[in-house]
Amino acid sequence: MATPLADPPAPAVDWRRISSLVVGQAAVQAGSFALLIAMSWTAVQLGGRGAVTAVTLAATLPRALLLLFGGALTDLLGPRALLLRATSVRVLVLAAGTVVTATTHTLWPLIVIALVDGVLLGLTGPASGVLLPHLAPQEHLGRANSLFSMVLRLAPIAGSPLGAWLVVVGGLPVAMTAAAVGCALWLGCAAHVTHGMKRPEAAAPGGPSLLRRSGDGFRLLAAHPRLRWMFVACFAMDLAFLWPAEVALPLRAADQGWGVGAVAFVLAAFSAGALASAALGAALAHRIPTHLKLVVTGTGLALGMGAMALVPSPGLLAGAAAVVGLLSGLNGPALVTAYQQAVPEGRMGAAMSTFALSGIGAAPLSLAVFTPVSLHLGVTGTWLMCAGLALVSPIAAGVALRAAARGKAAEPRTEDRIRTAPETTATSV
Repeated sequence: MATPLADPPAPAVDWRRISSLVVGQAAVQAGSFALLIAMSWTAVQLGGRGAVTAVTLAATLPRALLLLFGGALTDLLGPRALLLRATSVRVLVLAAGTVVTATTHTLWPLIVIALVDGVLLGLTGPASGVLLPHLAPQEHLGRANSLFSMVLRLAPIAGSPLGAWLVVVGGLPVAMTAAAVGCALWLGCAAHVTHGMKRPEAAAPGGPSLLRRSGDGFRLLAAHPRLRWMFVACFAMDLAFLWPAEVALPLRAADQGWGVGAVAFVLAAFSAGALASAALGAALAHRIPTHLKLVVTGTGLALGMGAMALVPSPGLLAGAAAVVGLLSGLNGPALVTAYQQAVPEGRMGAAMSTFALSGIGAAPLSLAVFTPVSLHLGVTGTWLMCAGLALVSPIAAGVALRAAARGKAAEPRTEDRIRTAPETTATSV
């Protein structure tokens, strides 16, 4: 009689590659934010508001459109091939842009560089987003995402003043050189992180075209309830957060006569809280119950946002912002982790392209929806409406968790099957 094989050991977390990913992303993200500030300031000097608008649109619209194709290409080619090729081209573009902007003081080079850079970032965004699930098993994915979220929070904090300083020191060419160096560092880190990741098996001839595959992310949402509800949870929280932070907070500080220093104080308190809890999550996320990270913290975020709309002083507002930041540092990475864990095997690229598109689209949608509403409800009333919208996130996350529980209950019991050695997958790490 055959003896069942023992369970294989749980895969370990590849912290060396995760560290390379974090270092490389810190360099490229900080450089990108510095370049954004430098290009915006230079555009103001060259053509005023219209020039800034043209450069911003050239950078953001292609990036949003190419995200969908980037996800399809990631699933088709694998993250390594796409990241290394597109990032190499980006280094060359930024290097060439340094020379052009140093010798030409007109607006058109900025628009061309922003356009090409936006295309390349759109293509590589989903490929970068699929790396962490390759490097950390599901039970430790939350820790990895918490560590990565610290980079995403620190990059604008460090990159924006760096860009302003570089403009003062040497103008746009110096800022573009710094961005190229950061991108080159990311290229080396990406080569290390993706080493051994094989290209997926080629699809059968006559398969769907790249244009049709670009819509795979939306079809995944339609076909998988758990993934769909996690998408709703993430999008609702992004949509609810942006208008209070970017519009309501400065307006309230101005109306109350608190000054711009109060805005900086409140945002710093939020960032400090978020960084502290993200660091805690990097160490202990795997020990914190999923329901607590998704539902309880999401509910606390909504209540905290409502409290921020009502507190009477900047000190209390900063205290409430710090608490909201603490909850956000746990809730944000947990939302990303739960979304990644709900993606069917082999479809991470398409799923992450839709996820990234929702993050980019939440900003203009939030401004477009809540700014007109504020004309009727006022700043405080609209802020409270955003807090109510934030409650959709923990509700949707709870529905997704129940869908996951029902799916596990429907699976055959493992002990009823004879365990055999695991089959090899198409991707080796």
